[in-house]
Amino acid sequence: MDFGWSEDQVRLREGVMHFAREELDRDFLTRARAGTFSRDLWRKCAAFGIQGLPIPEEYGGSNQDAVTTSLAMEALGCGCRDQGLLFSLHAQMWSVEMPILKFGTEDQKRRYLPRLCDGSWIGAHGMSEPDSGSDAFGLHARADRRGSGYVLNGSKTFVTNAPEADLVLAFATVDRTKGMWGVTAFLIDRGTTGLSVGKTIEKMGLTTSPMAELFLDDCAVPAESMLGREGQGAAIFNHSMAWERSCILGSTVGAMERQLDNCVAYVKTRHQFGKPIGSFQLVAGKIAEMKVRLETARLLLYRAAWAHSRGDSNALEGAIAKLYISEASVQSALDAIQLHGGYGYMKEFDSERELRDAIGGRLYSGTPEILKLIIARNLGLASQ
Repeated sequence: MDFGWSEDQVRLREGVMHFAREELDRDFLTRARAGTFSRDLWRKCAAFGIQGLPIPEEYGGSNQDAVTTSLAMEALGCGCRDQGLLFSLHAQMWSVEMPILKFGTEDQKRRYLPRLCDGSWIGAHGMSEPDSGSDAFGLHARADRRGSGYVLNGSKTFVTNAPEADLVLAFATVDRTKGMWGVTAFLIDRGTTGLSVGKTIEKMGLTTSPMAELFLDDCAVPAESMLGREGQGAAIFNHSMAWERSCILGSTVGAMERQLDNCVAYVKTRHQFGKPIGSFQLVAGKIAEMKVRLETARLLLYRAAWAHSRGDSNALEGAIAKLYISEASVQSALDAIQLHGGYGYMKEFDSERELRDAIGGRLYSGTPEILKLIIARNLGLASQ
């Protein structure tokens, strides 16, 4: 693994950082408190090229590898305080765009990818159901063959981007007796009869990322809407998880860097007992621990992305990165609050919101418990 960055990669990182600071933080606190998603900022990200980073040029992207894309997303997280917006970007890029690129027909790629890359469309991924979370393939949503197409019935929950989505990648089973081998994926356009968006779900953090339920009520789709083959849904889902666990916390690593920089600046200027609090060993120790977490998280992120860019199976590396970064970001957010004292607990400062945003990382794309099972299974220690 090469730890050096090319000139092009350095320029990309600097450009993304500048873009994020100048364009994405305007009116952020107002949007965060109101829980408002900005379609205008979404389009600005697309115009800069964010959504198209890992997509080939022929479909509207810039064909960056996983490592370079992770570098850009880290820079985005460092420059942009709006982690909700960034989470929505991740949700589309890894869980909608990459499955279409890998499993889609040429017609599907040309129909959907340019629109997702240029920001005119927003994609959502419908997998979780009220009774299936970590048991991802225990679906109740079903797809029945009717003539030359399928009729879908069921519901989805915790669907990021659902209130704004122009395209939904929804999973349903054609045969529950087949378990994961019966799960099938479908691309459903907004406005399709039988597809409806339920109530908006309010969250503890990431408040600017819209989330809602989805309902499929005799939703008829043609066979051409199926992504991949019948029964290939599990492979499609696992493919998106490999991308998510390799890249989704890239912006979190960037946020950890920004958080550390803010804490260092604060402990240098905050005085107690006649001296900067950063001169006290216990305070300096917390800063040192935050730095160690940041650098460890960064190494794990790029190790997973590097394995992915080589075409290697990175299930182990992705699980380790996702597990560590999600846990480390929560601990560093707690330390940031402690370092800021009473001010860290107040809503007018960033610290308490950064903690609320970080906690979500322990839940999406695999809980710590599931990730530990994946790691153990890769070591030959757990069968399920």
